Amino acid sequence: MKHLLASSVLLCCLSITSFAQMSTFKAGTVITEFGKYAEVANNSVNAQSSFKVAFDAVSAADDGKVNRKFDSLARFMNMHVAAGVKKENISLALVVHGKAIFDLMNNDAYKNKKGTENANIPLLEALMENNVRVILCGQSAAANAVELKHLVEGVEIELSAMTAHALLQQQGYTTNPF
Repeated sequence: MKHLLASSVLLCCLSITSFAQMSTFKAGTVITEFGKYAEVANNSVNAQSSFKVAFDAVSAADDGKVNRKFDSLARFMNMHVAAGVKKENISLALVVHGKAIFDLMNNDAYKNKKGTENANIPLLEALMENNVRVILCGQSAAANAVELKHLVEGVEIELSAMTAHALLQQQGYTTNPF
């Protein structure tokens, strides 16, 4: 019993510490509703920095929740602009495959599939308004009977996620490993 009580107290303290640390994260100026970040002093980013980065998303969010990987693109943009990088020097792409493809569905298709609203739509719209390319794997779409009419407007479909990454690399994009 003593161990259970001690474990509970430790877990509570860790949760409070974690919450306190997350409270230092703030909203960005580019995508204000998503992509909270923490400021980091003395970093190597400056106004001359330029980024072309592709992110890969394969895991779906919990039903009705924002996909954490999608939010990473908003965080990337917000934190780099806050660090002094010009917004026009940031080119991002989101390549989506596997079960994450369902998070690209418009509200009607998502409700039919999941029974709830798609919380990713405002984030996807904000990303695309900021010139982020959102690319769906055609192979994953075919395997799951997802068609263009089921998607949030502006989502592109490529032959495969592998093809999308290869083409993006040819265009000078690096792949974010996170």
